[in-house]
Amino acid sequence: MHHWLTLVSGFVEGLCFTGIAYGWASLVFVLKADGYFADHCVNTTGEDHVVSTDCSGQDDQLSMVMSVASFFTNILRFPFGFIFDRYGTTVVRLLAIANKSALLFPALSCLISSGMMLYITNAQVGNLFDTRRSTVISIYTGAFDSSAAVFLIIKFLHERGVSFHTSFFMLSSCSIIHLFRTFFLMPRGHIPYPLPEGYTYGVGVSCLRQRRGRGEEERKRGEMKKEEVMEKYETDERAVVESSLLQLQDKLQHEPSHEEAVTFRSCVLSWFFLWHLLWVAIIQFCHFLFLATVNPMLNRLSSGDQSQVSQYTDAFAYTQLSAVLCSPWNGLILDRHKRRPLAPGETKQEADLRSFSLSLFLTSLQCFLFCVCFCCPLLRLQYLTFILQVINSSFIYGGHQAFVNTAFPACHFGKLSGLMMSISAVMLLLQLPVLQVIQQQLHGDPLYVNAGVTVLSLLTFIHPLHVFLHCRKQANKRRAKQEVDDQEIKL
Repeated sequence: MHHWLTLVSGFVEGLCFTGIAYGWASLVFVLKADGYFADHCVNTTGEDHVVSTDCSGQDDQLSMVMSVASFFTNILRFPFGFIFDRYGTTVVRLLAIANKSALLFPALSCLISSGMMLYITNAQVGNLFDTRRSTVISIYTGAFDSSAAVFLIIKFLHERGVSFHTSFFMLSSCSIIHLFRTFFLMPRGHIPYPLPEGYTYGVGVSCLRQRRGRGEEERKRGEMKKEEVMEKYETDERAVVESSLLQLQDKLQHEPSHEEAVTFRSCVLSWFFLWHLLWVAIIQFCHFLFLATVNPMLNRLSSGDQSQVSQYTDAFAYTQLSAVLCSPWNGLILDRHKRRPLAPGETKQEADLRSFSLSLFLTSLQCFLFCVCFCCPLLRLQYLTFILQVINSSFIYGGHQAFVNTAFPACHFGKLSGLMMSISAVMLLLQLPVLQVIQQQLHGDPLYVNAGVTVLSLLTFIHPLHVFLHCRKQANKRRAKQEVDDQEIKL
């Protein structure tokens, strides 16, 4: 029951708070109505001597706010990840709550970073549900994306007379919810995986009990393996016994022990880290560039018709709200093998990695199609762009967290996930000169830039190909070893 309360409350928290900054398109509409950066609007005279107002400078400044906030937030992900690995869940969540209460209004970057910290701590809740681990992480990703609709609600309230400041102060007062979950429904440290028998958490739970339970589980597992070997020895022929012992020895050799723990340095220098970093950085760059330029793009394609801009902005927000329905798809793809028996000599980690090939490929394909639609200067086609953006966003973040959880040791999860986001911030920094090029050299028309980004997105297909080839290579090694062992037994 406690596990389910943690799951449901985390879903509500994610849906209402974690990713609200990604509803930036709705908030821009409110900020423009309140006159933010209105001094960048200038009066222009057309050929027919009609005076009109050009607010492209205002759009440029608001786009810059999102770009700078996303950059600094990603830079901070590595320190946050280090704090999470070093000090645990409670400290990170308290930092997130402090950001939301004190600095919610003055800094968008604090709003994004606090939501990210809450999301990182919630992602480990998937460890409580072994056979549906990736599905739970993906559901939280969907809640993260759907929370962007909070800014749509603020937009509706603003249109009905509720001030921008009042909405944000009401949002800040909800920090009591985070405090309750931090102390009663989340662990002080981390949720281990695999989950020890009798594992509990919350106020008053002793960490010693958790370690004791983990040790008892490992001892029982070793005794069960010995009993299975002895039973086979008593009932089967000698050749069958020898084969079973060889398989058991192979499994034990693949299971990492505490003494053979993988170092953080070796993780960072691995090909998995490099290609996953490239995959995350490119897809994230595509999404943040879209979020920063979607409002100017709608203004340009609608010829400045604010009623159409508002209609498409609302449609985008409604589409973001549906992300919670799309996110479990990726989790189901990743967990589809959990109820099948492992192949001879295959470890659980290798089976999990094998399921990532399809997930990573679909995410890359979605990103490419999303960039193609965004590149086309057709207003009605942007409905499809919105749909693809939301589906791709729900796939990438859930897939990213699940991949880091699977491919690398759990003790380095926060640092590796944060380091990838921090390094990818260097690529997000390219948004600033790109926005300047669009505004000044291309006169507000991003067609050539979007075409270049679409070509860039093709590089993301390298990662799923590398994972697929790695898994196939491991399978070939297992088959070859099995054939050699069979021949030795026959001899």
